Amino acid sequence: MVERRVTVGWTEGLHARPASIFVRATTASGVPVTIAKADGKPVNAASMLAVLGLGAQGGEEVVLASEADGSEAALDRLAKLVTEGLDELPETV
Repeated sequence: MVERRVTVGWTEGLHARPASIFVRATTASGVPVTIAKADGKPVNAASMLAVLGLGAQGGEEVVLASEADGSEAALDRLAKLVTEGLDELPETV
């Protein structure tokens, strides 16, 4: 299991537009990923409803995780997206 603990960089948290950006990036990674609040139950990071259901706020810690081969690079990219509150994930990241 590979994990990345990150702080949500979007001031509005993982709601609406930021959640959509994150879910699209997760789906594009091609790797099954879960996301959870620091001590919460993991949910499918490719599910908009599941991500919105977390209610993760800006500045709150979340855990990204995956058991898939090659998941380290995908989790690094997703961690950067969440931490920096990017509008999209650059291809070169």
